[in-house]
Amino acid sequence: MDFRSYMDIALTEARAAATRGEVPVGAVIVGPDGVVAQAGNRTRELNDPTAHAEMLVIRAACAALGQERLGGCDLYVTLEPCPMCAAAISNARIARLYYGAGDPKSGGVAQGPRVFSHPQCHHRPEVYDGIAAQAAEQLLIDFFAARR
Repeated sequence: MDFRSYMDIALTEARAAATRGEVPVGAVIVGPDGVVAQAGNRTRELNDPTAHAEMLVIRAACAALGQERLGGCDLYVTLEPCPMCAAAISNARIARLYYGAGDPKSGGVAQGPRVFSHPQCHHRPEVYDGIAAQAAEQLLIDFFAARR
């Protein structure tokens, strides 16, 4: 089986989030039959601090598949997940995590608490970083530059 990146869909969701005034982070969950769900940040729109792209896409994928676990599914996200999202990824049993830009300030996978490395972590997805990192980083740089 050849690898196909779905990061372009996540980047589209991130751009859409930026147009809504949200931090530009997008995510997509892919199963054996293709895209299951996609989402972008909606914390401001929903007045919900947990409405990160990863949380929303996990909820949508579980609803679409009618199950609480997403074993065999891959998650593509434009920014390294925060600790909250990393814990949700583990709890959802996501098989593989692909992310774009690293997040030295708020990351929870390769930075900070490194959620998947703790003995309390019940499931560790395969992790691949740097997928379309430059494009993801530029979205964030442009978004925050416009706010200053």
